[in-house]
Amino acid sequence: MSVNDPIGDMLTRIRNSQMRGKSTVRTPASKLRAWVLDVLQDEGYIRGYDKVEGARGLPELEIGLKYYEGEPVIRELKRVSKPGRRVYMSVNDIPTVRQGLGVSIVSTSRGVMSDANARSQNVGGEVLCTVF
Repeated sequence: MSVNDPIGDMLTRIRNSQMRGKSTVRTPASKLRAWVLDVLQDEGYIRGYDKVEGARGLPELEIGLKYYEGEPVIRELKRVSKPGRRVYMSVNDIPTVRQGLGVSIVSTSRGVMSDANARSQNVGGEVLCTVF
């Protein structure tokens, strides 16, 4: 099955799995997905992820979801830049999520990073998603 928006697909799988109370979720593996998961792990929104072999021998990423007192740690997960409408912002325009309580994940020329790291390195880029 062909997926036009791999990041959107992964975020939807995470969102749906947390609504069902699952402890893990699998998604097809790619470097961009792994970089986004690295940011989510560094910011404490997921337990971690492992690269495993899925059906038909294709690599998959198994994501460990995180809960606090029975509620998902990720309350809101939104895709900002989509294949049909890319959203690029300079370092001064990168949005803060919920007065700094959330995180924007930005793809920059120096890699995929959180909005705070992008500001500290003084780089802008494509805003992939926001997490709260």
